[in-house]
Amino acid sequence: MTDWILSTLQEHGPFLFRIAGLLIVLMLAPLLALAWWKQIFPHTPVVIAVALPAVLSLGLLIDQRLLPFIVVADVIIPLIALVDIFTLAGKKSFSVEREAMRVASIQMNHKVTLHISNLRRIRRTAWVRDDIPQEFTVEPKQFVLRLGPRSRTTVHYDLKASRRGKFSLPKVHVRVRSFLGFWQRYLEYPVENAIHVYPDMKQLSEFAILARTNRLSLMGVRRTRKVGTENEFERLRDYTLDDNYKYMDWRATARRSKLTVKDFQTSHSQRLIFLLDCGRLMTNESNGLSLLDHSLNAALMLSYVALRQGDSVGMVCFADRILSYVPPKGGMTQMNQLLHASFDRFPNLVESRYDDAFLHLASHCKKRSLVVLITNIIDEVNSHQVQSYLGTLVGKHLPLGVLLRDHQLFSAADAPNTGDPALFRSAAAAEILSWRHQVLRDLEHKGVLALDVFPEDMTAPLVNSYLQIKARHLL
Repeated sequence: MTDWILSTLQEHGPFLFRIAGLLIVLMLAPLLALAWWKQIFPHTPVVIAVALPAVLSLGLLIDQRLLPFIVVADVIIPLIALVDIFTLAGKKSFSVEREAMRVASIQMNHKVTLHISNLRRIRRTAWVRDDIPQEFTVEPKQFVLRLGPRSRTTVHYDLKASRRGKFSLPKVHVRVRSFLGFWQRYLEYPVENAIHVYPDMKQLSEFAILARTNRLSLMGVRRTRKVGTENEFERLRDYTLDDNYKYMDWRATARRSKLTVKDFQTSHSQRLIFLLDCGRLMTNESNGLSLLDHSLNAALMLSYVALRQGDSVGMVCFADRILSYVPPKGGMTQMNQLLHASFDRFPNLVESRYDDAFLHLASHCKKRSLVVLITNIIDEVNSHQVQSYLGTLVGKHLPLGVLLRDHQLFSAADAPNTGDPALFRSAAAAEILSWRHQVLRDLEHKGVLALDVFPEDMTAPLVNSYLQIKARHLL
């Protein structure tokens, strides 16, 4: 038998190889065409079924009487696979809808709802996966749905954005299998949804709740003693345990049958302007967020507090040029302007132009304001610019410089000295911190208010500084 096979290969070998190659091409061409135009691909069962005759053909080495069975298998299996391909669902078999709110917050779960409808009278199993940008994490990533005839199924999943900005969810992917499982098909349904990821807004709602119940100390906001008294009445509100009895409104209490106190407001029509550095110094990360993200969170929080106090708030975002400018205005509607101007701002790998930022401030903001510059200093060049430009504002404006700390620098300075490399690293870090401390002292000697804080701990000290400025009537 072996001699017969060898002699046949020697006599007709080249011809048989050409025939085999032609058969392989003829078999692969339809598969490639299906994959290209119809997105239909063979699945694991069809691969096993096609490989079965090849395994059976090895039996010819033992008994040539197996040849009819192999020929029948070679004919029947492709016919079954061909018939099975017609059981695949088409694009018109399903309809897909997506529900998602347009506004999301960074690193906060954002709920998305998918509605998948089976429009045919046949029960189907579908694997559904949404087209998610790489800046999002999703849980769960895929749904396996068993759809009854003419049924509608609703599923939910949570998105979590790792960065701010404008994003689009363009389509939904659906994968289906044939009746016998020999084939699978990928269907795409264009369902366009836009999502705008803003800085974390949860802290604003937490502040509002704690402010109404006089529990702001839970957020690190201290109660500030006001210098002098403010006699301008603002509103009546319900009494809380921390209120002074002398502010009780007994007439309103008798009328409402509920303890009521008076609220008095501080001076209005004051201005707060943020200068946000969006240059290369703000690209470092802390707790998974860039320094600019932490700065925006703190700036928006302080903006909310200032607008509630009746002040006007503006913002200048700058890098190597002025990126955006929001003129100072009052009212809670100003929060929307600040959000839209800053939610798609990202740190750029360019050198920040402090001169352009302060020139823009001088030409557009002539009324005395609290100017808050949030930036980072790493060398004498940019620290000298920060000192000189903030120092020129003293007298005309009230400047506040917020300098962000680097965790690695402070950790290196406090690390135990276990050897010469660690000792040298700690000494270098300590020298930089000493220089940084001197920069802060120089700013204070020029009359500039200064904050030196870690990025993730910036919000409470910044709000406390603003409340202290208001209480001391420095503006």
